[in-house]
Amino acid sequence: MSQLFTDNPRHRRIGIALVTVTTLMFATLDASAKWLVLSLPVLQVVWMRFLTHSLLSIAVFAPSIQGDLVRWRHPGLQLVRGLMLATMTALNFWALQYLQLAETGAMQFSVPILIALLSAWWLGERLDAKRWVAIAVGFAGVLIIIRPGSQGFHPAILLSALNAVLYALFNMMTRYLASSENPATTQLTSAVVATLVLTPFALWQWQTPATHLEWFVMALAGLCGGIGHYFVAVAHRYATAAVLGPFLYQQIIYMCLFGWLVFGQMPDLAVVLGACVVVASGLYLLWREFQNTTAP
Repeated sequence: MSQLFTDNPRHRRIGIALVTVTTLMFATLDASAKWLVLSLPVLQVVWMRFLTHSLLSIAVFAPSIQGDLVRWRHPGLQLVRGLMLATMTALNFWALQYLQLAETGAMQFSVPILIALLSAWWLGERLDAKRWVAIAVGFAGVLIIIRPGSQGFHPAILLSALNAVLYALFNMMTRYLASSENPATTQLTSAVVATLVLTPFALWQWQTPATHLEWFVMALAGLCGGIGHYFVAVAHRYATAAVLGPFLYQQIIYMCLFGWLVFGQMPDLAVVLGACVVVASGLYLLWREFQNTTAP
């Protein structure tokens, strides 16, 4: 897992294929979670998602990385990352109780915009005027989705907004850790920390699933989460974030499809328009990043 592959068309295609599978896995995870939290406590669903994820990761990674499982160069950051992952997932699943999949999915696509803004503020990266315009346009798209003050506004959208901010910070922390930590160790550590932190809350709220289907969907959520995180980590070994970034937006298609097939919900015009604005802004920022990384 530590090997970085050379940049060539074949490796880029492999990375893109892995990201495509990743977006399908994450959309399936969210659809499963939305279905589960309609009848089970949110923290129980989050805990089962991470418990399954942790067991899968241990089975897959333990034989190959062995001592690296407990050899951390930044244990404090690993712990914080695990706590952030648990918090983000809980916020997302909580929001899914009230919002459509398309709404939460559209909010997640503000993450590249937030990363650009946080990089300028926190890391001191210089942004040109065009990037600032793209950031402003992206936030206008977010406001279209949120619709503050209108009848279409639901307070749960603020949970998705907070989740997006945490996810942007989470991605920046992941990039920092990737330079010194084994990606498999980072992924597994976060899942295990989230599982341990959530265990007392989940057991306190425990409600035994009434059907085999609920047990199956809980396992499916954990499986999709584990596969998604693993595949996206591997994909970045084959291609750069600038190459892979645009293909992450496929997820909104799957979210809309699952929302229609499973819940009979279709996004309204405001969500569609806002999502288009946010995606366009994010794609522009990714394109500018690609231009910078390929410039001589």
